[in-house]
Amino acid sequence: MSLITLTSGIGCSENTVARILGEKLGLAVFDDQKLQDEALEMGISSEDIKDFDEKAPSLFSRLLTFKPQTYLELMAAVIYKISGKGDAIIAGHGASFLLRDFGCAFHVRLHSSESSRIQHLVDEQGMSPDAAKKLMQKNDDEQKGFLRFAYHMDWDDNSLYDLVINRDKLGVEGTVILIVAARDVEQIKECSLSAMESMKQLSLGKRVEAAIIKDCVNPGNYHVTVPEPGVVRLTGIINPLESKDKLIELVKAIPGVKKLIMAVETERIHDI
Repeated sequence: MSLITLTSGIGCSENTVARILGEKLGLAVFDDQKLQDEALEMGISSEDIKDFDEKAPSLFSRLLTFKPQTYLELMAAVIYKISGKGDAIIAGHGASFLLRDFGCAFHVRLHSSESSRIQHLVDEQGMSPDAAKKLMQKNDDEQKGFLRFAYHMDWDDNSLYDLVINRDKLGVEGTVILIVAARDVEQIKECSLSAMESMKQLSLGKRVEAAIIKDCVNPGNYHVTVPEPGVVRLTGIINPLESKDKLIELVKAIPGVKKLIMAVETERIHDI
């Protein structure tokens, strides 16, 4: 089993490392585009994933819409689904944080100095050093903000990673060699089928939660569990303005739901 997550700031050669690592290990690499492709295959609409990025939603958008939380649930669903397959490389998108308790994943943080990152952006994108520095700082702020908002975690907490690599010291090729060597340690390669199955169930649960957040009046009133593959249990209180039949139809329409167990009560309207 080889499930590797890569976390880094812009200019640390994350995509290059992921590509070469994927070629050496024969693993699929899930970058921005591949993650979106996977989401579409899962039945998530293109409209839902058009803003599928790592930016913390503004306070204004959080006050006016449930969409930021919907995106987080969709992102989790996609990453859990990929994890359930077993072998893959996931670049960015908070995968190391989503899978922090998943023993089958190997989490790698790529580090590079500010000057090296700036020069990388200058060489790769043809921008001026000043523009590269501003882009780097903006990107770092957005990623850190996203991880604080989504997972209440500090991007720079190295205890969250299994391996932290100084790309300046090793270069891209040396970085890949070190990850391959670490990945071949027997303890890292071992993973149970039950752990992968649990990722699939988590993925389905997140998709159901995302649909409820998107379409229901009070999504916080519902609790979703997936006790076994394909089986969704929904508990909570339904708003009198909502249709129970419509809720059932909504959940059953989600690909992968084979059985729905409803334990939802109708909210009572009290006289004033």
